[in-house]
Amino acid sequence: MTQVSADTGLRYEDLDRLIALMTGAEKHGPAATSTLDVLWVLYDRVLRVGPGSARDAGRDRFLLSKGHGPMAYYAVLAAKGFFPVDWLPGFGAYDSPLGHHPDRTLVPGVEISSGSLGHGLPLGVGSALGLRAQGLDGAAVWVLIGDAELDEGSNHEAIAHAGSAGLEALHTVVIDNDSATHGWPGGIASRFEAAGWSAVTVDGRDHAALHAAFTAPHPGRPHAVVARVEKKF
Repeated sequence: MTQVSADTGLRYEDLDRLIALMTGAEKHGPAATSTLDVLWVLYDRVLRVGPGSARDAGRDRFLLSKGHGPMAYYAVLAAKGFFPVDWLPGFGAYDSPLGHHPDRTLVPGVEISSGSLGHGLPLGVGSALGLRAQGLDGAAVWVLIGDAELDEGSNHEAIAHAGSAGLEALHTVVIDNDSATHGWPGGIASRFEAAGWSAVTVDGRDHAALHAAFTAPHPGRPHAVVARVEKKF
C-alpha cells in the first residue's frame, strides 16, 4: 500500500500557522509543539496511510498516546487532507469535532481516543498482536508517547511483553523533554533495549535523523525511537 493523501498544497512551513488557528486556555502548547517534527516526518515520509486509505485493513496505524496536547497532530492531519483546515479555528468549542483530547469517533484519521497517560502503548501492543493474528504482516503500528508517561506502570508491562513477543510491527516514539519524574539511568533507550527492543536516541528536531531512525531495520524486534527536544519549562 502507498500513502494516499489529498494534495492540500500545505507543507511543514505552514504548520505553525495552522497551530495558531487553534486558541483557548487548554492548548497545552509545549505538549503539542514538542511533537511537531516527529509527526510531520511520520505522516510525510513514513506512514502508509492517508485520507483515502484510513480504513484499509493493511494500513499503518498511528496511535497518539500523548493526547493531552493534540494541536500539532490536528495541524498535520489537516495539512495531509484528513479533514478541512477550516475545522481548526473551532478547536475546543462545544460543537467542534476537535476536542482537547482527540476522539476517534469524531476526527478522521484518529485511531484511538487518548489523553489518559499510559494507555497508548498497551493499545499498540494489542494492535500489533491483532495484526499478527490476522496475517497482516505488512502493517506497522506506531505509538507516540511522552517521557513522563514512562512513570506509568502499564507502559512497562507493555514494553516487557512486546519485547518477549518479538512484535516487529510495533514502533514507539518517545518525546523526551525531561518531563519524567524519576529519570532513567543510562537513558530512556536503555530501558527498551533491556526488554529486547531495538532502540535509538536522536535529535527530535532533525528531520533527516528522525527519518533514518524511523526506517532503520529491526528484524524480529519492536523498535523505539527516543526523540530529544528542548526541556519543558
